[in-house]
Amino acid sequence: MLVLLILHLVAALAAPLLVRWWGPRACYPLALAPAAAFCWAVARTPAVADGGAVVETYPWIRQLGLDIAFRLTTLSWLMTLLIGGVGALVLVYSARYFNAGSTGLAQFAAVMVAFAGAMLVLVFADDLLLLYVGWELTTIFSYLLIGHSTERRSSRWAAAQALIVTTAGGLAMLVGFIMLGQHAGTYRWSEISAQPLPGGGYLVGAVLLILAGALSKSAVLPFSSWLPVAMAAPTPVSAYLHAAAMVKAGVYLVGLLAPTLATVGPWRPLVQVAGVATMLLGGWAALRQTDLKLLLAYGTVSQLGLLVAVTGSGTPDAALAGTAMLLAHALFKAALFLVVGIIDHEAGTRDLRELSGLRHWSRPLFVVAVLAAASMAGVPPLVGFVAKETVFGAFIDQPLLLTGLVAGTVLTVAYSARFLWGAFADRPGVAPVPPGSIAASLLVPPAVLAGVGLLAGPAASVLDDLLRPYADLLGGVDAHLALWAGPTPALGLSVLALVGGGLLFAVRGPLAPVLARLRSPVSGNQGYEWLVGWLDRLAIEVTGTTQRGSLPQYLGVILVTLVLVPGTAMVSASPWRARIPLWDNLLQPVVVLVIAVAAVLAVGARRRLTAMLLVGMTGYGTAMLFVLHGAPDLALTQFLVETSTIAVFVLVLRRLPERFSARPLRRARWARRAIGVAAGVVTAGLALTAVGARRAPDISAAFPDLAVMQGYGRNVVNVTLVDIRAWDTMGELAVLVVAATGVASLIFERSRTGPRPRRPEAEQQGSGRPVWLRGGPTLYEERRSIVLEVVIRLIFHTVVLFSLFLLFSGHNAPGGGFAGGLVAGLALGVRYLAGGRYELTEAAPIGAGAILGAGLAVAVGSGVVALLVGGSVLESAKVDRTLPLIGDAHLVTSLFFDIGVYLVVIGLVLDILRSLGAEVDRHIEATGTAAGGLAVDKGDRA
Repeated sequence: MLVLLILHLVAALAAPLLVRWWGPRACYPLALAPAAAFCWAVARTPAVADGGAVVETYPWIRQLGLDIAFRLTTLSWLMTLLIGGVGALVLVYSARYFNAGSTGLAQFAAVMVAFAGAMLVLVFADDLLLLYVGWELTTIFSYLLIGHSTERRSSRWAAAQALIVTTAGGLAMLVGFIMLGQHAGTYRWSEISAQPLPGGGYLVGAVLLILAGALSKSAVLPFSSWLPVAMAAPTPVSAYLHAAAMVKAGVYLVGLLAPTLATVGPWRPLVQVAGVATMLLGGWAALRQTDLKLLLAYGTVSQLGLLVAVTGSGTPDAALAGTAMLLAHALFKAALFLVVGIIDHEAGTRDLRELSGLRHWSRPLFVVAVLAAASMAGVPPLVGFVAKETVFGAFIDQPLLLTGLVAGTVLTVAYSARFLWGAFADRPGVAPVPPGSIAASLLVPPAVLAGVGLLAGPAASVLDDLLRPYADLLGGVDAHLALWAGPTPALGLSVLALVGGGLLFAVRGPLAPVLARLRSPVSGNQGYEWLVGWLDRLAIEVTGTTQRGSLPQYLGVILVTLVLVPGTAMVSASPWRARIPLWDNLLQPVVVLVIAVAAVLAVGARRRLTAMLLVGMTGYGTAMLFVLHGAPDLALTQFLVETSTIAVFVLVLRRLPERFSARPLRRARWARRAIGVAAGVVTAGLALTAVGARRAPDISAAFPDLAVMQGYGRNVVNVTLVDIRAWDTMGELAVLVVAATGVASLIFERSRTGPRPRRPEAEQQGSGRPVWLRGGPTLYEERRSIVLEVVIRLIFHTVVLFSLFLLFSGHNAPGGGFAGGLVAGLALGVRYLAGGRYELTEAAPIGAGAILGAGLAVAVGSGVVALLVGGSVLESAKVDRTLPLIGDAHLVTSLFFDIGVYLVVIGLVLDILRSLGAEVDRHIEATGTAAGGLAVDKGDRA
């Protein structure tokens, strides 16, 4: 089974290339993937014919006890035959249906094959979570297939509607799966179905949620509106997804769970009432359609209601009838959709009011359509008749339900006749379609499907033997699939349905006004549009109420939520009862007092710069606590981060008023202080609760030994970052690169890769005075500080060398790439503060984007190199060599990963300096909104 899935994946990936080479003919080799699934299922027939199962299990997520568990039983075997057989025929059909100039053909071919693979995942899965993965993959792929014609608004709308409805149902189903699996202690359906299930409201809730997903997928009321709209998809998509595959997923799930869950309170009433109502309303709507494809679409909705009602009833006879109907429906409905595709392809229309004389145009096509429509109507000796008669026999002791099924079948017969009449009859006053020829690759697929439906009827006894093992799961089966079971009540009901449907079609003329009047005042599609519009309006109102551009308001909502939700849960844990030492030495409470005083003063500060410095003091105080706790690496990083943050704040504050506004009012200020205190108390309590709730051994206890033995370093913090938890660091690097790009994109008005700023010509010539920093003369005299320029000139290179020292020594001593990068960034920052944006360009003449990219490439490359030499990704290796003139050299390959970190941090700081610093300087010069600045001439200003 896994090999089949890999085959579909490879075929989907190769599809664009094959289409590029061969055009639509690439569908022929791509059809081999679903054909292989069909042949594989045929070969496994003996294994499931006696009630056995084919099982495959592969380890997946060991920590969660989750495996890729596949299980093929009678029901999934039948679905595999349909997925593979119909899928292969539809792809063969598509090779001729599309022409070489069709847009999006490569995507269609790839997604079609991928969809078939996703359906196989769904029906193979024995694990409920794996089934959900396949379920949602089919949702995504169907969205892409329905929206194939992206240039048409109707296609985009239809795809979005199908996605929203089926995804909402799928999410509800996932919750039901989780409830069921967590209570049972396993997500393997084969194990859940073999043990007692929880009773009461818990199981009822899980069943209702699961059925919401199944009914939404199979377009059963109240989720029926998306399927007719989805007819905007190309006809091959409709023939496969909406007749044989996707919409059958919900029916399959109902059939899979029915043997175990059918006895749960709401199961039978829900599936039977919803199913019969869908059958009746869908059949009635089909009689009003003038588009052949829409007629089949509403007919599909009707038949899906029948399938859900029968397979969900959970009785042995109904199970046998449901599987037979499942097979019959896939055969005749896929064939009819393909017939409509041929009519539309050759005649240029699907409107039955514009079609006339098609039976003379192509006799073979007419024969195929008659066979498929007759099977849909339940005419002997086709398989549709066998299935319908078995359905009637299964519910002979339920008169109310049986009445609904017979009435729905009458409508089915009527719209089947309407389809044949509308597509092939001679219509007075309408010009007949001129005769033509149909390519064999278009006609053969529907002919094969209709032919199988014809042969399967007389072979009903063979089908009975093959499908009976599924029905045996529910107990002893009394019914039999047979073409002739004698003069039974079911036979009489079949004749009654055929006669009633024929009469209903015969009075179609006088009945037309009644059909026009008897309709719901609000259609399903209108209801969906109303619901979506209401949700859109609600979103606008909520957004207008909450998103008012007030950062204090946003932060207040977040903090209040923190206090109310996790804080309420924290109270039950009573973390204050734990005995925790308040301090280890007397310096710690002194530092805490300084932090508290700085925080209180920051709240009352009126100047922005004062508040920022006081907040910085709290950060420096936290770093001192790290020092007192013996964590020099954390302390060094905290000092550097705090200093860099203050520098960034200084850059930003240049464009903000010196003082805070007079608002908020006094009461609001006290409310904010109360929120801050409450958030602080809850955060401290959560920290205590988390520490006290630990039950398993701390995994970091092994880090010191791992750092030496596997990371070859004594600095546990650095080795953890670049070796033990290197994947985490890799993700953080990616986030830093994205953050830097985002900051620059928000602020830069010009290309980041454009020419770097030139110093004014007059300043480049110099004035004969000593120039300590080349950018210094570009500043106005009142902004220059010769002392600062001299100091920066003297210490800049030393600071850069110190950053390199931290980089190279960080594996065994405090430091590392992050700390070294921050030190180098601070060196660039003070150089900018002393000499302005031109001095920053002199100090770093390379683009920040190039440094960021190089750092990320070095970090990723170091992991790939480890893989190429036979190790694991990001695995460290030690190299000890004696070098001339140097002596013993000790090198750990994770150093290169640290170099990548170093470069990314420098690139981030440089990007911030150029965006918040240099670019803001340029904006100030251009707008003249700030006093002082650069001494530039008009030419440079331009």
